Amino acid sequence: MDMFSWQLGLPATLLCLVFGYLLGSIPFGLILTRMAGLGDVRKIGSGNIGATNVLRTGNKKLAAATLLLDALKGTAAAAIASQWSIDAGIAAGLAAFLGHLYPVWLFFKGGKGVATYIGVLLGLAPVMVLVFGAIWLAMARITRYSSLSALVATAITPIALYATGHGNVAVLFAVMTLITWIKHRANIQRLLSGTESRIGENG
Repeated sequence: MDMFSWQLGLPATLLCLVFGYLLGSIPFGLILTRMAGLGDVRKIGSGNIGATNVLRTGNKKLAAATLLLDALKGTAAAAIASQWSIDAGIAAGLAAFLGHLYPVWLFFKGGKGVATYIGVLLGLAPVMVLVFGAIWLAMARITRYSSLSALVATAITPIALYATGHGNVAVLFAVMTLITWIKHRANIQRLLSGTESRIGENG
């Protein structure tokens, strides 16, 4: 079988993209912080709606809930659409990832995507989440940089997917990895200059 074949027709692809985008664009970080009476998370720290910025409110439970929900919306999009076909799951997973990064409801300013990246991975290739997690934990233990750990894990994920025969999924995650790195360009600059905060430090 062609590892890079695409069997989904245009109407079905568009349907999956819309479905995935709408799920992915739910701004859980903003919703949860407002429900908790903590105001608009976009007005603190990096201005992102992801778990890392929610953590800057000082509420660890809220940050953990944001992380979980941001991941699960990617999982839900990919897993539900995959009941139709793997190509449907890929389309919905990509759209959920982009929806988190660029939610129309927030003028296309969302999070950096790592949680949703992991969620889509869980929906399409669950075993690979263990690979991602092992790489992240190893890098975090060695360097104590959360951003660097995520960057390395996302770089290795599409290679591991390809090596294990997940051709189309590997292509998806290569694209998602590139976008993730672009969204982390400020972190990369700080890593290069030695000013990036380590795990456990403020900032």
